[in-house]
Amino acid sequence: MGMTMTQKILAAHAGLDHVVAGQLINAKLDIVLGNDITTPVAVNEFNKAGFDKIFDKDRVAIVLDHFVPNKDIKAAAQSKTCREFACSHCVSHFYDVGKMGIEHALLPEQGVVTAGDCIIGADSHTCTYGALGAFSTGVGSTDMAAGMATGMAWFKVPAAIKFNLMGKLPSNCSGKDVILTIIGMIGVDGALYKSMEFTGEGVANLSMDDRLCICNMAIEAGAKNGIFPVDDVTMAYMAGRCERKAVVYSADSDAEYEKTIDIDLSKIVPTVACPHLPENTKPASTLGNIKIDQVVIGSCTNGRMEDMEAAYNILKGKQIADGIRCIVIPGTMQILRECVERGWYTAFIDAGAVVSTPTCGPCLGGYMGILAEGERCVATTNRNFVGRMGHVKSEVYLASPHTAAASALTGYITEYKEA
Repeated sequence: MGMTMTQKILAAHAGLDHVVAGQLINAKLDIVLGNDITTPVAVNEFNKAGFDKIFDKDRVAIVLDHFVPNKDIKAAAQSKTCREFACSHCVSHFYDVGKMGIEHALLPEQGVVTAGDCIIGADSHTCTYGALGAFSTGVGSTDMAAGMATGMAWFKVPAAIKFNLMGKLPSNCSGKDVILTIIGMIGVDGALYKSMEFTGEGVANLSMDDRLCICNMAIEAGAKNGIFPVDDVTMAYMAGRCERKAVVYSADSDAEYEKTIDIDLSKIVPTVACPHLPENTKPASTLGNIKIDQVVIGSCTNGRMEDMEAAYNILKGKQIADGIRCIVIPGTMQILRECVERGWYTAFIDAGAVVSTPTCGPCLGGYMGILAEGERCVATTNRNFVGRMGHVKSEVYLASPHTAAASALTGYITEYKEA
């Protein structure tokens, strides 16, 4: 029996000719990632275990993004621990204020991750990098500590589900609508510890930003990872960007999948995940009577350039509805700078939005947009659990940048329709 794309990457990193679903392996790591919340815990475990050096200063990445710039004394102490560790071990990929970005937007942009990599990160949305044809998955801080010291990690090889993509998305839809539609179909445990492998002729019609968004939310279906094939779009994105040469893997023709699900992209509609699970999806067009208080456009899911462009095209020359707080958060400093240079920053401000430095902030209820009791938010983030963005009696509706920006203009959940 042949291997899936994920299985081939894991086999290569384990030094094996062949692996099968359920097999336990010990694999070499290309990148070990942590942030300002998870790295201090990993540092503590690293020190407790008696480690005195990291396996490769160029293969560890530490990104301060959740509470940076620091929101309080505890956040400042967390960041200080990260800075001291990065300095003492000469970590090449250390990103702090002025250089940082939201980790899963920053690492692909900076070329830290590449096709064929095996990556772990002490953040559940590390699965984002599957968009580049890499195996990447979230782990706990203890696994991060061991990975930093040894450059190795244990895995159980996942079984796979194939998603056969066909057609092309409507102009008012994006990768966010695709992954919300899929999660609505299969549920938050529909791909539990599986590899979500996206294939088909429709892949070529998805941008890299679409793919990054889709893989980012694979974890919201319970998946171990999400992954796309490496094609011309991938190679163009990586050209002149990545530190290491891409290694391209493709699934065998006789690879085994638990099931195949066909997705016609042309039939995707603007989709919203209603409280309090990402699987609770409904067409945006059916939710127009739901009044909102806040809109957040950003996060590791939708803080990239195409997301900013969608927001700009909808908000420019218009006014955000009275009583609506609209927060725009570019995913990286490079994206923020480009928004400034294109005049989008000014357009957001003129529309009545506030533009933040890159931060995860409101996504996890950290800061920069906490919700009070009874408030509702349309967010381009990835989770809408009870209390995710603030009070346990607040509500988060997950949506694409198109839907979020359109909703900011009306004060109600609104499907964007081009004029």
